[in-house]
Amino acid sequence: MPKTLFGAAILAGAMTLSLPAFAHITLETQQAAVGSTYKAVLRVPHGCDGAATTAIKVQIPEGVIAVKPMPKAGWTLTTTKGKYARGYSYYGEAVSEGVTELSWAGGTLPDEFYDEFVFRAFLTDSLEAGKKLYFPVVQQCGDKAERWIDIPADGKDADDYETPAPGLKLTPKN
Repeated sequence: MPKTLFGAAILAGAMTLSLPAFAHITLETQQAAVGSTYKAVLRVPHGCDGAATTAIKVQIPEGVIAVKPMPKAGWTLTTTKGKYARGYSYYGEAVSEGVTELSWAGGTLPDEFYDEFVFRAFLTDSLEAGKKLYFPVVQQCGDKAERWIDIPADGKDADDYETPAPGLKLTPKN
């Protein structure tokens, strides 16, 4: 086999092995500083086994406050609010409750297309720099669902799981 064909075969094999990582729902920006505002862009690359995506539901982790989702034409946006496990300070104001879950529903995202779902939030100082923060997502496709909810155990990473939750690496406060 000529060297160029052999090299191309190795590259194609490596790309094939890495394809499953592209099949997951991911965050466009995968790191942010604690104590800062973060714009989360959830990328949805496909439907569920060929079926169109009809809803996206995102769980907001503790320590993420002041969540404001971006409306999406053709989709109904719903926020679920609840009490936080502890109180936080946000621009000098005490905050003890807020958005704990977001849902975009009623639209149609065909399997052969991708789209993005966006929200803004504040990453409190209570979060630990150097750790990863996970946003579990349920992707509904009619009567099918993909649950991107696996949070890696200590010593593991998202690549060790079939359905990992989108993760955000927390960096030190600027």
